Amino acid sequence: AEVLDGPSEVDLYSFFVEQSGQQEPLVTLAVAKRPGADAGTLGDALEEAVESLRGRVIPSDVSVTVTRNYGQTAQDKVHTLQEHLAMGILAVGLVVWIAMGWRSALVVMMAVPVTFALTLFVYQIFGYTLNRVTLFALIFVTGIVIDDSIIVAENMERHLRMGGKSKLEAAIAAVNEVGNPTILATLTVIAAVLPMLFVSGLMGPYMSPMPIGATLAMLFSLAVALIVTPWLAFALLKGADHGSEGSFVLESSRLYRGYERLMQPLMDRPRRLVGALGGIGILLVLAAGLFMVRVVSVKMLPFDDKNELQVVIDMPEGTSLEATTGLALDLSEAVAAIPEVENLQVFAGTAAPFNFNGLVRHDYLRRGPTTAQIQVNLVDKGDRSAQSHDVAGVVRAAVVEALHGSDKGARVKVVEVPPGPPVLATLLAEVYGPDAESQEAVARSVMALFEEHPSV
Repeated sequence: AEVLDGPSEVDLYSFFVEQSGQQEPLVTLAVAKRPGADAGTLGDALEEAVESLRGRVIPSDVSVTVTRNYGQTAQDKVHTLQEHLAMGILAVGLVVWIAMGWRSALVVMMAVPVTFALTLFVYQIFGYTLNRVTLFALIFVTGIVIDDSIIVAENMERHLRMGGKSKLEAAIAAVNEVGNPTILATLTVIAAVLPMLFVSGLMGPYMSPMPIGATLAMLFSLAVALIVTPWLAFALLKGADHGSEGSFVLESSRLYRGYERLMQPLMDRPRRLVGALGGIGILLVLAAGLFMVRVVSVKMLPFDDKNELQVVIDMPEGTSLEATTGLALDLSEAVAAIPEVENLQVFAGTAAPFNFNGLVRHDYLRRGPTTAQIQVNLVDKGDRSAQSHDVAGVVRAAVVEALHGSDKGARVKVVEVPPGPPVLATLLAEVYGPDAESQEAVARSVMALFEEHPSV
């Protein structure tokens, strides 16, 4: 007999599917960064290295596509923060300019960059990187950190216009007048966000940068308001001449008269005041009751607009690799027809390069002829109007339609990258019992209850 060593049996398939539906064999190269390395710098260096290999190592008939670059995603987040900060500073400056003039606007506008520079410095000391949570904490407090400086600058401007004191005396009196209320207001805001620091479980370390960042920013904003803002206001603001009375009288201002008309009747008649406070309390209870009766939906974290999602396919045991691959290609063809989809990667019998969500789901362990994954890469969010969560709904509908009438017994899931810590599933029931038969019976009962629920 003659024995020949031929090719081994195929145990996996991978394809690159373009928006037109054209399919090409695929090899994926996934690169992970070392701890402490900058993802944006690494991503740019990798793309430059690939370009330098074209024509020398990469043949002309082989195409290279960057399907995922989390470094670029991180840079986009930082640019978004910078844009929001610039917009916030300019908006506040414009309002203060209209109300008090350009000198006061300049004093107030300086509070935001100084506060954030100090906060980012402490972030670096604590070892926090710029990510979704730390950036969200900074964006969250953008509108809050400027309040303290506005209070101090406005009161200094008022005292300087009132006259009767030297510039130094007016500055000291203005800060003394609003110093304690400003400190109390800042501590109140800190007391509202700091309890998030004591969240336990998986959400604890994930959420901790938010209360820490917000608390630091508020404390620094208070320090800036009591130190930097008075110094700038003293140097830039102008007031009445020393010893002369200014033209500004608080009681004759339009804002004071309007506020007095609103509050004086309540202060003169205690019953009205009690009634007003009682009405506010009733409105507070009604607002909180909206959550209890589920009129308003509550979500821990908002959906993020990502440029990717996945379709995960599980076939019944005994299904051949070819059958699994065929179904995956059929589904990819249906998904590729969606306008927001740029391209797809199909992996059958092997795992796709796992993302943030697959890290917890152990996607890298997916092997065998009954498993497949479709990596769906969307058009950049700047070039589409639909959010990725809405696109996922369209993808799900396309998958359901493609599976209609199929008797292959496939279980298909459309999986998004979560806005928070990834989990195995939205609902997870673990059944414990004395033997396998009773465990299976109870598990099937629980699964039947899940399937009956309209949200599942």
